[in-house]
Amino acid sequence: VQLVESGGGSVQPGGSLRLSCSATGAAGSPVCMAWFRQGSGRQREAVATIYTGDGSTHYVDDSVKGRFTISQDNTKNTLYLQMNSLKPEDTGLYFCAAGDTWYCLSDFRARNFTYWGQGTQVTVS
Repeated sequence: VQLVESGGGSVQPGGSLRLSCSATGAAGSPVCMAWFRQGSGRQREAVATIYTGDGSTHYVDDSVKGRFTISQDNTKNTLYLQMNSLKPEDTGLYFCAAGDTWYCLSDFRARNFTYWGQGTQVTVS
């Protein structure tokens, strides 16, 4: 599975961005997909996940609840992250990830996600 992110950039606080992740090469759908972010000097941490089977979502990072929305378009094999009311602390490298085991539905550590994109930078200042 190849994952390619796009949509990052620089915005002012309060602004919005929409990240996209295009997935190709998969023989079947992964169990779940997620957005991770890695701030400067920090570990890569899950922001939000989605169960590809029914589209149910989980926002791992409480700080993004009510501001970020994860979604998928199965017809386009694309994952999205709509980010509104951006804050400086949202700055980081955002990664798209796919997990092909059931662990990724309940354990959101990076090790449970097999496939990764290269990341797209989001800067809020």
